[in-house]
Amino acid sequence: MTEVLVPRPRVVRWVENFETRHGETALRIADGALTGRADDGSTFVARLPFAAAYAGKAEVDAFVSSSAPPDRWGVLLVRKGGFAVARLAGEQVQEQKVGQRHVQGRTKAGGQSQQRFARRRDNQARQAYEAAADHAARILGGAAICVVTGGDHGAVDEVLADPRLRRVTPIAPWLAVPDPRRSVLDQAVVDASAVRIDVINSR
Repeated sequence: MTEVLVPRPRVVRWVENFETRHGETALRIADGALTGRADDGSTFVARLPFAAAYAGKAEVDAFVSSSAPPDRWGVLLVRKGGFAVARLAGEQVQEQKVGQRHVQGRTKAGGQSQQRFARRRDNQARQAYEAAADHAARILGGAAICVVTGGDHGAVDEVLADPRLRRVTPIAPWLAVPDPRRSVLDQAVVDASAVRIDVINSR
């Protein structure tokens, strides 16, 4: 099985290409997803972004119409090396911030030197998470908002534990990203709002 991320404007063409390659394809709705089975036995399962369940007609156009992003949502990416946060309205970024923090890598030194190094490293990581929480609270805080998260699970949990972010609700999908940069955030926004399609080719 192969998973592909298909941006909303390309879903219709993707299904057309699937049918061209594999033959006439029967569509149906199953478990909140649009599924297709082609004449050659190949199948796909298309799921809406933002963990939404689809309950409409077994038609590609109707499915695409249901895949629009929410009126208010966000992205939060956190790793020890930095963070990125954005608030969006539909497909439009309303506010964003990307920040880097230096957190030392691990050392092979032993004894007290290693302990001092570990404490310094932990302090640097905590300061990085506090900075990420400050910006996330400013950009996302206030009204309830669903947020797609990614990076390092522990780092994201540390940031979301901030009381100012209690109205932030993490939703699928989880995004595996490197240290956040502007380009990483831009791609994360695209991936978060893409339709996720699992494909099984018969040949």
